[in-house]
Amino acid sequence: MSPARPTGASRLATYFHVHLVSDSTGETLNAMAKAVTARFDGVIPIEHIYALVRSDKQMERVLAEVAAAPGVVLHTIVDRDLRAQLEEGCRQLDMPHIGALDPLVGALSRYLGAALSTRVGAQHALDHDYFNRIGALDYAMAHDDGQGTAEQLEGADVVLVGVSRTSKTPTCIYLAHRGVRAANVPLVPGQEDGERLVGLKNPLVVGLTVSPDRLVQIRRNRLDGLNANHASSYVEPDAVREETIKARRAFERRGWPTIDVTRRSVEETAAAILNLLNERRTTRLGASW
Repeated sequence: MSPARPTGASRLATYFHVHLVSDSTGETLNAMAKAVTARFDGVIPIEHIYALVRSDKQMERVLAEVAAAPGVVLHTIVDRDLRAQLEEGCRQLDMPHIGALDPLVGALSRYLGAALSTRVGAQHALDHDYFNRIGALDYAMAHDDGQGTAEQLEGADVVLVGVSRTSKTPTCIYLAHRGVRAANVPLVPGQEDGERLVGLKNPLVVGLTVSPDRLVQIRRNRLDGLNANHASSYVEPDAVREETIKARRAFERRGWPTIDVTRRSVEETAAAILNLLNERRTTRLGASW
């Protein structure tokens, strides 16, 4: 009998080299590579990142490393000569090479009938959007963890509110990188229940909730990292359950939209918030017509 093929959890992970070659920061390429490889179970990429590749000599070093660690080459090289050098080198090494943006760029070019720009790093220009993102990041840091008066919070696009350890701060930072001015206010038993946010007119207030069991686990991990004592209501299951119930009731009473972050990543939570902001913006535009 032939041996059974391993399936499911018994199957060993497959490792492979992926070379990410960019003439800019490489952020776009890195994000695309992670999104694609995440679609394959049991596949783990060994990433080799080459950013700001803008000369023949730099490309020669890239090809030397590709030869030393054979794998897939993904690139977003704009310069025609450098791209030709990379592709010819890959052909000689018999390595697959993929222009990661080619399908989308080609489709848009045909649709728009527009000429392609050969300007490197065009998406990172110091334009209005760039400075808007920097301003949003400054705002998020200055209005983190309940900082700022109600008057100052009026400058926010969104205010996140929730009990401790519901990913408020990282979500605000992520939103800031999307140009959204986000603040956050923690609900602290006996101190803050969000009452000062009720009168806000400009920002959208969003409540973040989480299951009590998951919250206890997160808080215990936090205390372990700080070498702190666990003997407190901060991680006591009944106290945590009561804390989350009060938070949910406060959100419902005030009519704030809520997002359960129990099984959501920061990116997924931020995407849900962006959808809420877009819906609100559309509603306001409709009302103004």
